[in-house]
Amino acid sequence: MDVCIAGWAHSRFGRSEAEGAEELVAEVVPAALDHAGCGAEEIDAIYLGAFNNGFQKQDFQASLVALAEPALRHVPATRLENACATGSAAIHAGINAIRAGQAKRVLVVGVEKMTEIPTKAAGEVLLGACYVREEADVEGGFAGVFGQVTDAYFQAWGDRSASLARIAAKNHRNGLNNPLAHMQKDFGFEFCNTVSDKNPIVAGPLRRTDCSMISDGSAALVLTTPEIAEESGRPVIGFRSTAQVNDFLPVSRRSKISFDGAALAWAKALEDAGVTLDDLSLVETHDCFTIAELIEYEAMGLAEPGQGFRVVDEGLTEMDGRLPVNPSGGLKSKGHPIGATGVSMHVMAAMQLAGDAGAMQVKDAEMAGIFNMGGLSVANYVSILERVR
Repeated sequence: MDVCIAGWAHSRFGRSEAEGAEELVAEVVPAALDHAGCGAEEIDAIYLGAFNNGFQKQDFQASLVALAEPALRHVPATRLENACATGSAAIHAGINAIRAGQAKRVLVVGVEKMTEIPTKAAGEVLLGACYVREEADVEGGFAGVFGQVTDAYFQAWGDRSASLARIAAKNHRNGLNNPLAHMQKDFGFEFCNTVSDKNPIVAGPLRRTDCSMISDGSAALVLTTPEIAEESGRPVIGFRSTAQVNDFLPVSRRSKISFDGAALAWAKALEDAGVTLDDLSLVETHDCFTIAELIEYEAMGLAEPGQGFRVVDEGLTEMDGRLPVNPSGGLKSKGHPIGATGVSMHVMAAMQLAGDAGAMQVKDAEMAGIFNMGGLSVANYVSILERVR
């Protein structure tokens, strides 16, 4: 374990009144430094994750960090982008800088301001995370792509609409306890499982409650060495392992219904950490759509292919189940501001391990798994975090 999380900050996700990414960055940068007990002059590098791609006119967003804290003016700042896994890409860059001995303290920021443009335009921006030559004209945008995945999965393994509704209901129920979540409302299984005016079909079999929301938000982490983390006197939370596995961008080049890259990333991260799923206290996983969480159960090894429905139907991923999944509410309830998502997932896991998760706290949490993916399981990142003191 050679990199630890020294501190963090997280904005409220949702439709923000902030004018742009600059203000969202300013919400978390000073707060993360303060939480880490770290002065801006001690930061050796900055890595910012932002997808943007047309959400805002202002790009070059890594350079906004110094506007939030002028003492960071001359610190090297780099922007990362890897679709919906952009935040994890920024974290990995920070980890690599510390591992290479180029930095002792790194500031990682994830941010996205998505609501400045109309919803339809936002959907077109998100299609940039697909293989445009083949998938840009899919009806329903990115939801349409996952709608096709859901159709294919149902054709192969049977209609699992009720299980998807249980995933949605679980994550909204969990999000009720997360004061930072976009949607803090318990919709219940019956509402999520019923097509209605308030819960219409969006694409394929996917209903509105099966789809994550367009959100604004930001999150930040301060990464450091174990030696420096030990000096703080606060809980020490370290990266026991990290893994990134990529897959083909075109869906036509691989199976729609098995996330092979995700499965390999999970296998590598668990092997490198020397642990199994049974050692994990919780998982924060990438539920951009409920079908994604269902298939991710299979990718992480909780169920055989086609059997992911049993995981949620039997309550294994509930707060009191064998392995709580998305105690934060996940992307479904917490929100999915693209560049901020991966950083947010790590903040939520760190809060759990530090015992600072409040009403969403998993009892006696000691080790957490995080899965963040870009595109349709194209860029797959897994982190295993552990509280070591």
